[in-house]
Amino acid sequence: MSIWPRSPAVDTHDARALRRVSLRTRLLQAVLVVAALVLLGLATASARGLDPAKPTFLPEGSGVLVMDLSLSIGEKDYADIRRTVRRLIDDDGSMGLVIFSDLAYELLPPGTPSAELRPLVRFLVARRTRQADAERSVSPWSESFSAGTRISAALELARDMLVRDKVKNGFILLVSDLITAPGDVPELARTLHTLRRQSLTIRVVPLSPLQTGRAVFETLLGKNALIEPSELRNPQRVAVKTQAPLPTGFLVLGGILLAVLATHERLAGRLGLPRTRRQPA
Repeated sequence: MSIWPRSPAVDTHDARALRRVSLRTRLLQAVLVVAALVLLGLATASARGLDPAKPTFLPEGSGVLVMDLSLSIGEKDYADIRRTVRRLIDDDGSMGLVIFSDLAYELLPPGTPSAELRPLVRFLVARRTRQADAERSVSPWSESFSAGTRISAALELARDMLVRDKVKNGFILLVSDLITAPGDVPELARTLHTLRRQSLTIRVVPLSPLQTGRAVFETLLGKNALIEPSELRNPQRVAVKTQAPLPTGFLVLGGILLAVLATHERLAGRLGLPRTRRQPA
């Protein structure tokens, strides 16, 4: 009596006729299994070479940072501005720079590496009038850059810079308290409408804005265009893209592996019996 129980089988006296078919099937199975293991190893090695995606809160492409430095910007607002600039530096993209109050000035052209913004961070502090702060680094624009605010002029300059440099997929990042001069409100509405019509992406970081200023931008751009300063502390909450290339090699290897497995199921899933010729009656 056998120690190991046998599985149910069909009794046949033609086992020899199946040897060649059985050998061919087993050989095919072995080849497909080896191919699947090789492809799996290559796919694993390819996946290890992929860099993790780095979240960023801006669209892909080159843009212009439009920074409000008017007198209405307070100490808390400057902290949010510095946080925004540091995020741009960490994202390691490219960014032009416009600063504005009543007039707008181009400081950096589009396509400038965002690392070039780093020297400006130490100047992004509120105006100080106390004698105890006399030794603090003072912003170069703190004495003369203090008239009323015209956001429309800054946005128009940013648009002209993108057009001038023929930037594709350009965008504008406005960092402002959204307070503009009363006479500038109609022009600001026209400018925002024109930018939207030109399919130019605009993102806004509101700095302690008044409800009226926020309402203008939410109405013309939509609420999704606004990025709250508190959200900049959490990259995942404002991520709109990732700086990671499509893993073409990994996808190709995965597709071939699936094809090999499908071939195994189709050709080596079961043993085909040889056909017998019909005996003449």
